[in-house]
Amino acid sequence: MAGRGAKPLTSSPDDLALGAAARFQPSLMRFFRRRVGDVAEAEDLVQDVFVRLAQRGDLDQVEHLGGYVFEAAANVLRDRDRRRKARAAGLHDPYDIEQHGGVDFAPDRVLDGQERLRLASAALLELPERTRHVFLLRRVEGLRYQEIASRFGISVSAVEKHVQRAMAFLIERLGEA
Repeated sequence: MAGRGAKPLTSSPDDLALGAAARFQPSLMRFFRRRVGDVAEAEDLVQDVFVRLAQRGDLDQVEHLGGYVFEAAANVLRDRDRRRKARAAGLHDPYDIEQHGGVDFAPDRVLDGQERLRLASAALLELPERTRHVFLLRRVEGLRYQEIASRFGISVSAVEKHVQRAMAFLIERLGEA
């Protein structure tokens, strides 16, 4: 019988899992960092390995604990890759407040935008027809000057002048284009 303060003769499954965690954590971190590159994700994967070890419960029965731990790590990595592939994780951009944030959909801003669009549309209708079409093909449709020139049977220089006239007119009418 163990005395007060003495270690018990047998270890609990949690004690074995904690001991494995302390022993293999640095090696597992290196293993995962080399494969995923992200420190935070590597730490999460190490935790997944230790969760699996704790769930198994009978680590004292494992003959080659190191091999077993790294086999579990390889399985965790395979499961991660399988989940990422199923969710097409590589095709998604993470949310970035600088890139995606800052859009203000306040009612007054939406109303202001609609009013500016109405004014721009009215101003475009005041342009001569050819100038309006050339401007829209260039600025809205994104056609190249050469394509527009071929379409209308005019020179590239004439297309440039139509776009410049339309821009000057819109800036005068709206304050900006």
